[in-house]
Amino acid sequence: MAFTLDPEVATALEPMAAAMADMAPPPVGDVPSRRPVIEAVMAQTAAAQPTPTDVKVTNFHATITDGAQVLLRWYVKDGAPHGPAALYLHGGGMIAGSVALYNGPVSRYVSNSGVPMLAVDYRLAPEHPHPTPVEDCYAGLQWLAEHASELGVDPGRIAVMGDSAGGGLAAAVALMARDRGGPAVLQQILVFPMLDDRNTSPDPEIAPFAVWSYDDNITGWSALLGDAIGSPDVRPTPRQLAPPTCPAYPPAISKSVSSTSSATRTSPTPSVSASPVCP
Repeated sequence: MAFTLDPEVATALEPMAAAMADMAPPPVGDVPSRRPVIEAVMAQTAAAQPTPTDVKVTNFHATITDGAQVLLRWYVKDGAPHGPAALYLHGGGMIAGSVALYNGPVSRYVSNSGVPMLAVDYRLAPEHPHPTPVEDCYAGLQWLAEHASELGVDPGRIAVMGDSAGGGLAAAVALMARDRGGPAVLQQILVFPMLDDRNTSPDPEIAPFAVWSYDDNITGWSALLGDAIGSPDVRPTPRQLAPPTCPAYPPAISKSVSSTSSATRTSPTPSVSASPVCP
C-alpha cells in the first residue's frame, strides 16, 4: 500500500521539517543528542494552542519505594463535580519529556473533557532504566486512589492514559494493578502507545513519514531495557494485542497513527479499537 501525507498534516509539519532539514540524525543509542531535540519539538507543539484558563493546577509528590520523590501534577476544571479521573503519562520515547512540557496538552484535555487528570513526572531512561519509570507511574496510580476522596474522585472510575511512551507505561501500570491487587483501573486510553520493544525493523512504506524513526525506537527501548531488549522475561511489557479474553484486565481504547513507529500496529489513517489489551 502506498502512503501519502495528508496535506493539512504536511502544512502543520512544515516548520518542524524546515528546522530539522540540515540536521543529521543522531546514531542509534545517542540519547544526549536526541533528548533536547525531542523536547524542543514538544515545547513548540504544546505552545501551538493556548493553555486554558479554566483549569486549576496543583503540585503534589509521591514517595517511591527507593525513597525518591516524584512530582504529581493535578489538573481539575473549575466547578468539576465528583466523578471520574485519569492518570496521565506523558510521551517522549522513554528518554525525554516531562510534566512541565505537557502542561498545555493536559490542561486542554481536562478543559475539553471536564475529567480531572493526575500527571506523573516519571524518571527517564537511561539514567533510570526499567522498572523505575513504570514503578514511578504505578506509585502515581496508588496516590490517586488513596487521595480520591479529598480530590473529589470516584475510586471506581479511574482510567490510565498516555501517549507514545506514556501509552506503553499506562498499559504496564494496568498490568501491575491487576497482578498486585492494586487500585482498580476502569479504562485504558492508549494514544499511539509504545508497546513492543521488538518492533525495530523499518517498514519502507512508513519510514519516510515517521516523526519517531526506527532508530529512535531502538534507542528508546535500549535505554529502558538494556541487554534485556526483546527478552520474554521483561515484566510488565504488554507486547501482545487483543487475545480473545483478558480476565480482570481493563478494556483499552488504542489509537495509532502513521507518524510513529513505536506501536505494534500502524495504519495509514488514525484507528481506534476498544479491544482488551492483554499479554
